[in-house]
Amino acid sequence: MASLAIEITTSLGSPVYDDALAIRQEVFVQEQHVPADLEVDSDEGKAIYFVAYDDDHHAEGTVRLVPDEHGVGDVQRMAVRKTDRHHGIGRVLLNAVADYAAKNAYAALLLHAQVHAIPFYEKLGYTLTDRPEFLDAGIRHREMVKPLAADTKGANHVQ
Repeated sequence: MASLAIEITTSLGSPVYDDALAIRQEVFVQEQHVPADLEVDSDEGKAIYFVAYDDDHHAEGTVRLVPDEHGVGDVQRMAVRKTDRHHGIGRVLLNAVADYAAKNAYAALLLHAQVHAIPFYEKLGYTLTDRPEFLDAGIRHREMVKPLAADTKGANHVQ
């Protein structure tokens, strides 16, 4: 795998956010047929966006993190372009999210995994909660959680 650079932003005017939206449009709306009006939601302005770029600055994958008031980060909109899958990009993105969350004293990460992706998330330390399977945008999901140990090295800076 070529090296990846992870760029992080909270700005909805950032090129990083634009790349995140383009990947989400491609994966969720075009490939998985999620209605476009469900894909962009009220969490856009609250989220921290992570985008993985290859050596040529081609955006390959994205994920967003939405903090809550209880110190839990909601991991959402995990997507890797079809042509870039199975190269470890999702793992790198989720490790970047976990590092960011630990450095910012999050207690845990929570996500809603598409059922077919549960084994992928389990390899990264997420476990299923007691919440039963549910449909989100017509796709089967399960809730998963990953407890975190706070990192005392200080906060990560977001551009």
